Amino acid sequence: MKALYTIAMLVVANVFMSVAWYGHLKFSDTRGSNAVPLILIVLVSWGIALFEYCIMIPANRIGYIGSGGPFSLIQLKIIQEVITLSVFTLFTLIVFRTESFRPNHLISFALLVAAVFFAFKK
Repeated sequence: MKALYTIAMLVVANVFMSVAWYGHLKFSDTRGSNAVPLILIVLVSWGIALFEYCIMIPANRIGYIGSGGPFSLIQLKIIQEVITLSVFTLFTLIVFRTESFRPNHLISFALLVAAVFFAFKK
């Protein structure tokens, strides 16, 4: 059960992270958004990222084997990276409809999934 909680929390945290890190780029497509000072964009992004940290940190504590969870530190990091790439890909395809998902992206993603497989192999 801790594994599922950890993964679900990592997914939610990565949604916030994608919005904080890349959402302003979509906002910059709108008219007049270049008038918004960069410092304001940074502060809003930090505010969004705060929610990411409020979910990511507990997810790592719940999932880490040293805290009674099922994953080693390396496994947690690799899981987090694959989740980050998955969420980012969906975010990009849904929000930035101008981006395309090409075969080389699919191959890169498959190699990351292979990394997860090997990280869990005993």
